[in-house]
Amino acid sequence: MSETRALRNLVTREASRPSRPAASEGKALVWLVGALTLAGAATLVPFWAPFLLAAWGAIIAWPVQQRLTRALGGPKRSAALLTALLVLVILLPVVVATLSLSGSAIALGQRLSESKSAADALKTLSSGEATSFDLKQLDPEHVLTLVRQHGATALAAGRKIFGAASVALIGLVLFVTAFYTLLTEGKAAHDWLVERAPLSRGDFHRLANVFSEVGRGLVIGVGLTALCQGAVATIGYLVTGVPQALMLGMLTVFASLIPSVGSALIWVPVSAGLALSGRPGAALVMLFIGLFVSVVDNLLRPLFARYAELRMNSLLLFVAMLGGIVLFGTWGLLLGPLLVGWASEGLSMLSEQRVELGEQRARALLSLAHEQTAQAEPKA
Repeated sequence: MSETRALRNLVTREASRPSRPAASEGKALVWLVGALTLAGAATLVPFWAPFLLAAWGAIIAWPVQQRLTRALGGPKRSAALLTALLVLVILLPVVVATLSLSGSAIALGQRLSESKSAADALKTLSSGEATSFDLKQLDPEHVLTLVRQHGATALAAGRKIFGAASVALIGLVLFVTAFYTLLTEGKAAHDWLVERAPLSRGDFHRLANVFSEVGRGLVIGVGLTALCQGAVATIGYLVTGVPQALMLGMLTVFASLIPSVGSALIWVPVSAGLALSGRPGAALVMLFIGLFVSVVDNLLRPLFARYAELRMNSLLLFVAMLGGIVLFGTWGLLLGPLLVGWASEGLSMLSEQRVELGEQRARALLSLAHEQTAQAEPKA
């Protein structure tokens, strides 16, 4: 009996003693998984922008894809149809417009830089002929002369342009591929992340909702509103006979992102240039169209808010966009608001957690006080 009791005591002590090798192995596994996760994320960083846009595009297209799936009889067919529409209706026109307007942008910048005064610059915006880069001007002798004078610089510039074009082409391919994949397998990827993320389901869903809200808000709420303002302004530029109307319309789209002043940064100088050029009637027409462009923002935002509402102050959104551009480059325009939105939601989650912990402590203290009171009453 004594031997059996001693054996039981030995087994009990060994079981209660912490297993140092197991604990160290667990920590090693955590560090290893963390390092591998960071390494895996680092491999995706160079092309995070196409994946981010594809994820937001799939989220926006998800309701339409569900309807098409029921009509076409399969998710892959509906995803293929939406991907084809995305390429033909959106990507192809954007690429063609960007390539065609790049020469106009260079020509407009040269003309503005050659202006001798602010008044001349305003006249340049609203008068003169639309010029662009003409490939016919590059005869073989002129090309050879440029190569002799700027050979090394031209070679370096050519390498940079080729590299940028290659990255853009790869990004477009990844965007289209990821868009199709997320439409067909997005739900499975979401469930996989929910099961393996080091967060509770509630916290994960809240951050996922912020991701979806920011994407919808930027693409539909902010992006479509800016495009509509740019389209109306472009019509005004064409009606009043302003050269480089399409280029100025594109600039109006970007200016519309700036709070308060917005599109007025473009159409006000154009109207002033028309007036200085001796065209008061056209200036007045452009002024009225420009005022309507500014009103379009207030008319369309409530309409788009039905489908996408970004609950972020306009100034904070603009600063987040600028800060994102400074830190992460051009695509920081999207990443900045997303990070700010996640940070805001994270602070709200921590605040709610502190309140919940305070309430739990208060309930525990109240329960302890009741127990002490109940124990003191019989003694009394």
